[in-house]
Amino acid sequence: YSSVRLALDGAAGLQTVKDGLAADPRVNVDVETEQQYYSGQTRQFRATIGMLAGVVTAIMALGATFAALNTMYAAVGARTREIATLRALGFGGGPVVLSVMIESLLLALAGGIAGALLAFALFNNMAVSTLGSNFTQVVFRFSVTPELVQTGLVIALAIGMIGGLLPALRAARLPVTTALRAA
Repeated sequence: YSSVRLALDGAAGLQTVKDGLAADPRVNVDVETEQQYYSGQTRQFRATIGMLAGVVTAIMALGATFAALNTMYAAVGARTREIATLRALGFGGGPVVLSVMIESLLLALAGGIAGALLAFALFNNMAVSTLGSNFTQVVFRFSVTPELVQTGLVIALAIGMIGGLLPALRAARLPVTTALRAA
């Protein structure tokens, strides 16, 4: 036999079976829970899926960064006169950079929260199954955990920071006279 499945009397039953089989020198077996067994069977498949998810995440993050850059450049361009007026009133480049960065981070945070809520609504506790080449079926249950939401929000804020930095620096370097004439 390659595997044997046992029904145990509880959590302590697994340790009892392990101890009993380890004491018998005729038997050389690995004793593990059913979840550990199936996890070991799908380790390579999960690693491949994880790698593909990482590549897709990187591509989407790059696209989101360009979208954030475009949005923030448009926001700075639409408010050239207001930014120039603030600069003419004596505000330095630092407060202008800070205001654009705060706007960018707030937009990124709002997008991250909306994405997390959408992911929770669509994918939390969703089960997906695969059918392998040797007719084995693997079932995955997706779970949107607080750790995943936190990671997503950190990525969203990083994209917002990167996407807002260049437009913020452009707004701070904009000559006041040129900006007032152009608007």
